[in-house]
Amino acid sequence: MKKPLIGITGSCLYETSQSLFAGYERMYTNADYVNSVLAAGGVPLMLPIIDDEYAIQRQLENLSGIIIMGGHDVEPHFFNEEPLSCLGEILPKRDVYELSLIKAAKALKKPVLGICRGMQILNVAFGGSLYQDLSLIKRDIQIQHVQKARPQERTHSIKTEAASIMQKVFGKEDMVNSYHHMAVKDLAKDFKITAYAPDGVVEAIEYAGEGFIMGVQFHPEMTAAVHKASLDLFKEFINRC
Repeated sequence: MKKPLIGITGSCLYETSQSLFAGYERMYTNADYVNSVLAAGGVPLMLPIIDDEYAIQRQLENLSGIIIMGGHDVEPHFFNEEPLSCLGEILPKRDVYELSLIKAAKALKKPVLGICRGMQILNVAFGGSLYQDLSLIKRDIQIQHVQKARPQERTHSIKTEAASIMQKVFGKEDMVNSYHHMAVKDLAKDFKITAYAPDGVVEAIEYAGEGFIMGVQFHPEMTAAVHKASLDLFKEFINRC
């Protein structure tokens, strides 16, 4: 039996040193995603940012599923807002690529797993919106969502919803890590929220229609080597591919 080919979206780095390569663009995928896919039984492939619709279609035709990794803030005009002073660094060409990729993946019925920013762009792709910063959310308590602990440390709790992939994998409650300042605001149509942080921040969403499309706000790829449920999430995704 062939192992499924899993595409992992990339991001960009720009050379900032005063050298011959100043401003040089590099595309990359974090190693934790690669290692998690391998450990879960898949074959990882990096997806560079492109703007050719035919090429995006061909990328997907050869893949069993895609993972949309974390990274830059989502450009607010894609959810009909102006940028606020609290917005972080953006990379609009990545937004354009991933929005096209998600649309094509749904049409081809390819499973999609969005992680951190990946969950946020999934929500936007299906018509939802985002808080540009957690400070804009009215909460009774404000837990730490940009943890100061190392990435593999799980620092805050989540509660999952019944009859969800999240509860199947993580149980009713678990601990996760956290590195984000944007969050789901208006939930996209045909999605359901399947996990919350103690302060009400959305930690997971799942597509209510046919097929596997889900996102998590935390970073299971960073904890997959030390936390069974984190690795099991990748296994669940790959089993659907």
